Amino acid sequence: MHKQYTREQAPAMRRHSLTTAIAFTLALGMAGPALAQQAAAEAGDAAAPNAVTLDKVVVTANKRAEDIREVATSVTVLSEQQLENINATQLSDYSSYVPGLQLQSAGTPGQTQVSMRGIGALSPGSTVGTYVDETPVGSNNLYQQATLYTLDLLPFDIERVEVLRGPQGTLYGAGSMGGLIKYTMVKPDAGKTEFRLGAGVSQSKGADDAGLNYRFGMNVPLIADSLALRASYARNDIAGYVDNLVDGSEDINDGDQTIGRVSLRWQGDGSSVQLSAMRSEIDSDNNAAIALDPLTFKANNGLGNFVYVDEPFKKELDYYSLTVDWDFGFADFVSATSYSDTSTLFTQDLTLLYGPLLEDAGLPGSSYLRQNLDMDQFTQEFRLQSKTGERFEWLLGTFYDKEDGDNHQFIPLNQLDGTPLPPPFGALFGVLGTVSIPSTYEETAVFGNASYKFNDWFKLGAGVRFARNDQDFVQTSSGPLIRNGTFPNSTSEDVFTWSVTPQFQINPDTMVYAKAASGYQPGGPNVVAPGLPPSVDSSMLTSYELGLKTGFDDNRVLLDLVAYQIDWEDIQVASQVNGVSGLVNGGEATSRGLEASVQWRPVDGLTLGLNGAYNDAEIDEDFPTITVFQPIPGLGTIRADVNTGLKGDRMPYVPDLTWSLTADYYLPLNNGWGANFGGGWRWVDDRTNGTTNRTVIYLVDPPVGEVQREVVEPLVIDSYGALDLYAAFSNEHWSVRAYMKNVTDERGYSSMNDITDQVGDNGTHHIRAVPIQPRMFGLELDYRF
Repeated sequence: MHKQYTREQAPAMRRHSLTTAIAFTLALGMAGPALAQQAAAEAGDAAAPNAVTLDKVVVTANKRAEDIREVATSVTVLSEQQLENINATQLSDYSSYVPGLQLQSAGTPGQTQVSMRGIGALSPGSTVGTYVDETPVGSNNLYQQATLYTLDLLPFDIERVEVLRGPQGTLYGAGSMGGLIKYTMVKPDAGKTEFRLGAGVSQSKGADDAGLNYRFGMNVPLIADSLALRASYARNDIAGYVDNLVDGSEDINDGDQTIGRVSLRWQGDGSSVQLSAMRSEIDSDNNAAIALDPLTFKANNGLGNFVYVDEPFKKELDYYSLTVDWDFGFADFVSATSYSDTSTLFTQDLTLLYGPLLEDAGLPGSSYLRQNLDMDQFTQEFRLQSKTGERFEWLLGTFYDKEDGDNHQFIPLNQLDGTPLPPPFGALFGVLGTVSIPSTYEETAVFGNASYKFNDWFKLGAGVRFARNDQDFVQTSSGPLIRNGTFPNSTSEDVFTWSVTPQFQINPDTMVYAKAASGYQPGGPNVVAPGLPPSVDSSMLTSYELGLKTGFDDNRVLLDLVAYQIDWEDIQVASQVNGVSGLVNGGEATSRGLEASVQWRPVDGLTLGLNGAYNDAEIDEDFPTITVFQPIPGLGTIRADVNTGLKGDRMPYVPDLTWSLTADYYLPLNNGWGANFGGGWRWVDDRTNGTTNRTVIYLVDPPVGEVQREVVEPLVIDSYGALDLYAAFSNEHWSVRAYMKNVTDERGYSSMNDITDQVGDNGTHHIRAVPIQPRMFGLELDYRF
């Protein structure tokens, strides 16, 4: 006989390996045609510009400065002032205003997964690249959990954030097959002296204490018109609002973010040199997760969670860069060098998953995962490129990346009060698992990009990139629930990516383009376990895009439309064999979608925006079947066939529809003062938190056949809409801003997972859900001189 379980019947039967439970262990006018900010406080001029015509925006998507209206790719730009208006302190504050960008948070800044255009995060390897100025920041190997910890800077002293959608493999390489997030920092300016001081206070729903922040910035010429120093520092103290339902403690998710930066820039005739150092820290006492009833999906007790062991999160980034630009006359030479040191400490409470292991012996326990990730990364890029604006534009470059990382995980089992287990249980079960994985990733690439403008209306672009990476790692693991031993492994692979972009200028205000491009997510050595392949191949995709960029009514209206289809193959997915989680290359998936952005400036000072994205991303075939044989005393030998994803599953955390409305109004006042009023409404469709898991059990000795079938569907996260508002008053020196996030206190959720006993029969205790920011209001004051 066999049984099939629905989602409602299955929670108590969920069984995950140790490594799966710890997340693959081993391993606003803010969108579309972006606008230059019309508030003049940053420019030191309170007089409003002529704001009827929408302003020109420059981007560096093709590694050269270009008008966003002439770039044949989908780019969103968020200016420094736009981010300040809504008091953005992390990616989750503005991601919903960017078409095609999806984000889920584990409960703090920096514990963030992002995907673009339905290319979801199904393995630890990154699918969305991150850059600071000219260099990448973030790992490309499979053992630094790049998917879980996307670079999430406190946005201060940032000139703009560029979001490039679609594969960027030819220019930006590995890990950018879904897109790229690029932080462009403010450059030192030898032509002016300026200082800035600022501070703010905020209050969140459910928080007993206020949140505080402060910032400082300076730009000082050291040699007139040639050498300048820029320095800045900002800190944001996060007021906790989640209470602990275990011991009654309140506001357990206090935390802080800091960013400090020093940059020195020399500008000569036809050349420049910039040296920068930056430190970013995120430090949180606990996660902003709450507990929901597993049947009703209603909050158990408001903004509360069951926390038996605190879950601190800390991430430190030290980043150094040296960029040299040299005008050779016929072309420009760029050297971009970076070194970064990243340290991540993460703790996850596993008490309700593994604590019941010794309940039958009268020893209810507590357990947790502590994970330390450390990585040193060195990158070097050289490129030679023609002048912008020529009929034939070309670029040739080479790139090198060296990453040395360590991944250490420790899972103890203690008594419920945290003290060690008594003998003999402590020796047997005191450490459920410990894993150490030192790894290296080394990549060398050459790339080229060129375009030729045949006439005033037709331009053809193309790009290629050839990359080779070599990877090594050593897996050392021990514990009663995982495979014990030391297992080295290594791989080498060659990858080729390409792009072709025809572009048609229909008239001075209308451009149509098509783009076919490929991208990849690096493969690498796999966890050593029977049944798993020794390595996984690169995950590859091909994207086909058709876009329109046009303006109407003397550029008072800007419209972007994009249609795309992405064919994804050799998807890297997590699978489990005998308690060990590793990766396999899954089947195929298809993502189709539409993106639209409209910006309208009907009268002087008023800007309206409508942005939306529709995405249909699903798996085209079952993920590979993992087969496990297990002798059962008194019964015989069983075979379990496990699929961790089925044909027709939606891509995890990818909504079908997202859209936003934005408005900003600038009003000139008396005596050099001006005011900005605005806000945005953001709406996110429902999503699933994973793929379907199917386990079919056969009795093979004696040969009885199928005896049980278990199908566990993913959780469905409901849609939500949230309103943000702001108002600002400024003159040449002073700026006062007030804002409200999530004005109606909508209880939408960013991520969910079920907390289910893994070793006993206690079933699902609750659903762990991370809410979007509860209602927050705040006041900010800045002085510039």
